[in-house]
Amino acid sequence: MGNIITLCCFIVAIGIPALLSVIAYPISKKLCIKIADYVVAVCAPRLFAILSTYKNFKFCGDYELTEQLPQQFLIMSNHQSLLDIPLYMKYLPDRSLRFVAKKELGRHVPMISEMLKVHEHALVPRSGSPSVAMKTLDSFAARVLERGQIPIIFPEGTRSRDGNLRNFYSAGFRRILDKAPMPVAVCALDGGYKISTLDGLARNLHNGVYRVKVLKIYPAPTSKQEQLSILEEGKELIQKQLDQWRSGAK
Repeated sequence: MGNIITLCCFIVAIGIPALLSVIAYPISKKLCIKIADYVVAVCAPRLFAILSTYKNFKFCGDYELTEQLPQQFLIMSNHQSLLDIPLYMKYLPDRSLRFVAKKELGRHVPMISEMLKVHEHALVPRSGSPSVAMKTLDSFAARVLERGQIPIIFPEGTRSRDGNLRNFYSAGFRRILDKAPMPVAVCALDGGYKISTLDGLARNLHNGVYRVKVLKIYPAPTSKQEQLSILEEGKELIQKQLDQWRSGAK
C-alpha cells in the first residue's frame, strides 16, 4: 500500500509538472521558465517530503557552515545520482544554483531536461572537440558571474555507480574559475548511488538516507597551483567525510 500511495503522490506532485514542462517547451519558453521556476521552488522539496512521509527516506543536510557561505561561490562535489540536482536545490533553496551537466541530460529526461535548458545550465558534450566543451564552460562562467548564480561542478565527470570516489578531473573546474574567479565550497553527498536505478529504488528507498554537507570554504584561488591544491585537498576531505558517514561516526 505504501508503494501505491507513494507512486500516486509522485505522479500528482512531480509527474504533472514534468508533463507540462515537456508540452510547454516547444510552445513557449516563457511558460517553460515559469514551470522550471516552480520545479526548483516547489517540486524538489516536495519530492523529499513524499519520500520521507511514505518511505521514511531521510534528507540529512548539515548546515554548520552554510551561514558562512559568501554571496557567490562555486560548489565542488562528488556525484552519485541524477537526484543530486534536487538534493542541492533542497539543501540551498535560497540560492540560484546552476549545474555543469553532460549534454545528454538536455534530452529525454522529463522536467529535468527542460529545466536545465531554460535555466541555462552548462550542458557539456562528452565527445567531439574539446574546444566546444571549453566554449560552453566559458559562456556558462560569464552568465553565472554576471547573474550572481552559484555554479556546481562534479569533477568526477559522471556519477559513481557504487558510491566510491572516481578520479577528479581539473579541466572544467579550472576553466570556470579562470573565467569567473570566486571562492570554492567543497561539499560531500552520500546515499544517491543506492537509489540511482529502478532496482536500487525498489531495494533501498525505504528507510534510506541522503546526506549532504559543506566541508570547507576556500578563498578564490589566484593561480593554477591553488586551483589544483583545492581539487586535491577537496577530494581528500570528501573521502574522509564518506568514510565517517559510512562508519556511523558523527
